[in-house]
Amino acid sequence: MVDVSVALARILRDLPDGNRSGLLGGDPARCADVLGVDGIAVSLATDGAAMELVWSTPDRSAALDEVQCTVGEGPVFDAYRHRTLVAIPDLQRADTRRWPAFLPEAQRLGVQALFCFPLHLGAVCLGVFTAQRAVPGPLDPDQMNDALIVAAAVTAAVIRHGGQRASFARAEPHTALHRAAVHQATGMISVQAGVPLPVAMAILRAHAYRTERPLLATAEDVVARRLHFRDNRDGTSAPSGNRD
Repeated sequence: MVDVSVALARILRDLPDGNRSGLLGGDPARCADVLGVDGIAVSLATDGAAMELVWSTPDRSAALDEVQCTVGEGPVFDAYRHRTLVAIPDLQRADTRRWPAFLPEAQRLGVQALFCFPLHLGAVCLGVFTAQRAVPGPLDPDQMNDALIVAAAVTAAVIRHGGQRASFARAEPHTALHRAAVHQATGMISVQAGVPLPVAMAILRAHAYRTERPLLATAEDVVARRLHFRDNRDGTSAPSGNRD
């Protein structure tokens, strides 16, 4: 068996070794294995209206992040806003009034337990580290302690690479920003509909949710001018692709 403390030490050592194509280094799948969960994700706040996925295990964790970004609610947003751990050991027992749009989607993805750790330093919160499981149940004390250590190390790595994080937030061309199109589409909708950026983001999310399409794909339609919100807030398709 692999010594958990040795494996965790390797993960912590590799975290700051990100490059231009990735803000964090190391293997997120190995991190999930060490913590005894099925997947992990790190999302950073970029402009107060969106969370940016920068490090995760594939498939379920990435899809879960996409769902929360699309519906604009979920434990990641709560952990970030309140700078506190949000632990849901059994999603089926969660209050449906808290996240009415998110909970059914999370269960559809097969997520049964979620643990969201804010990446904060004092009053400043940079983002959220999330661990998820396909079976219900709490983290045991050792797992919780290890997850807190990882969250603190991620926070330190992000602060250490503050200039690179700013580059991600600005969506500069050389970065691998996962949702650069979302930020660009939000700006376009803001101009088309004549609304502030937070309202434009809400319009984009509402359209994606209503049409049952990923937020990123909907944003790409806006950027490519296949979809616009100039005449109404429900969105108007432009098959010719030449609408502004």
